[in-house]
Amino acid sequence: MRSLPLAVAFLAGIGAGFAQSPSPPASRAAAPGAAESQSALRPLSPEERGDLFMARKMYRDAIDAYTQGSKDSPVLWNKTGIAWHQLGQLDRARAYYEHAMKLNPRYSEAQNNIGTVYYAQKSFRRAISAYRKAIAINPDSASFHKNLGTAYFARKQDTLAMAEYRQAIGLDPNVFENRSLFGVVLEESNVEDRARYHYSLAKLYASGSRADLALQYLRKALEEGFRDKKKIEEAPEFQAMRDMPEFKELLAAEPRVL
Repeated sequence: MRSLPLAVAFLAGIGAGFAQSPSPPASRAAAPGAAESQSALRPLSPEERGDLFMARKMYRDAIDAYTQGSKDSPVLWNKTGIAWHQLGQLDRARAYYEHAMKLNPRYSEAQNNIGTVYYAQKSFRRAISAYRKAIAINPDSASFHKNLGTAYFARKQDTLAMAEYRQAIGLDPNVFENRSLFGVVLEESNVEDRARYHYSLAKLYASGSRADLALQYLRKALEEGFRDKKKIEEAPEFQAMRDMPEFKELLAAEPRVL
């Protein structure tokens, strides 16, 4: 069964190999035809080089770059952990996240990422515990609530999962559509029962009057093998959508199962 990919987002605005400083004003006494002064270039920092390598999915090069930076930076330890995470070295990744937490016990992003390691290892109770600790540090992170909801969902604790998903959407209405721009947070969207997952998100968005996204996730649920159309028709969350032509067409059509 295919799974949804682990979402990792990097710092916004990374793209140039060097950062430019403002050009000095041209001298009034400059000789005619003299070349314009050019911006001075500075080398990238180890963190900036590492971020570029991460954006290019060159994870080992990113690790090499990050480890050239300050050994006292929890951000660099966390980012190095993410690079190891992407290489599938989960225990090594967790060691880096935990060291980041030793350097800064209030570093909620590293605590969250510890949870993603446990989730990937299917240790869902430990993942839930780690996510709760991250939320205790930063309760306003939509990504943390989303991750906790996904861990509950994996344990088939759907009521708790939906409560966390609702809180995540309340903090960021597009948390399931967008990716974080911090470069230090992992978002876990890797679920085994995709049909049930997408159906749950469809109900969540329908109850929040987001019919467009409800239809989108309902279509995904049907394509992933959700067969109980009567359940869809009778679900109270879809009551306001029952007269929509798109909703009727979706239920009447025979979806292409992926």
